[in-house]
Amino acid sequence: MVNLEKEYKTVLNEAVCEIEEKKSRFIASVKPVSNEEEAISFINELKTKYWDATHNVYAYFIGGNNIVQRYSDDGEPSGTAGLPTLEVIKRMNVQNLVVVVTRYFGGTLLGAAGLIRAYGKSAALGIEKAGIVIKKLCKEVSIIVEYTMFGKLQSLLISKGYTIKEVVYEQDVELIVFVYVDDIENFNKIVTEATNARAIVEIGDETYITLDLDGKLII
Repeated sequence: MVNLEKEYKTVLNEAVCEIEEKKSRFIASVKPVSNEEEAISFINELKTKYWDATHNVYAYFIGGNNIVQRYSDDGEPSGTAGLPTLEVIKRMNVQNLVVVVTRYFGGTLLGAAGLIRAYGKSAALGIEKAGIVIKKLCKEVSIIVEYTMFGKLQSLLISKGYTIKEVVYEQDVELIVFVYVDDIENFNKIVTEATNARAIVEIGDETYITLDLDGKLII
């Protein structure tokens, strides 16, 4: 399944986070995934790893043209585990990830409200630890200019918030810039005006870039 959304939030890394509630251990394992098969594979890995756990609760949300969302209480009372985990994913507005919360029972019943709180808290802490990032659908654009224009153009593009991937110094200078798919027309206009139409501009392939929540590129 191809995710054609122009912008969405997901997590950057795999992460594990553990909390304790009334001697029950809750271990949240989080992983970015691009499809349901990857999510199921991760869930099965953890069920094997934590084979002796009381419960291996999970939820995953895959965005794109066909949204896929699934959850399992894995033996906990209905609505107290998998659904709260999925609701945290939705509330934090992230997608293309799977969260597995493993519980080792500590001998004290938590009650429905206590379970909802514990699973929700575990999931949220795990997602935060995995690092929330923004994926943006861009075109990779090549601009070739003479050296005399390079400094001015580079400063202008940076001031307007464009992300320069690379600068290649040869007979002329080539700037490779990530441009948001909806901004190509405006970008061309800016480059044309700044260089008096003397730049060679080539629009390349679409690619997702990863930004932190402050909008800085993560390589």
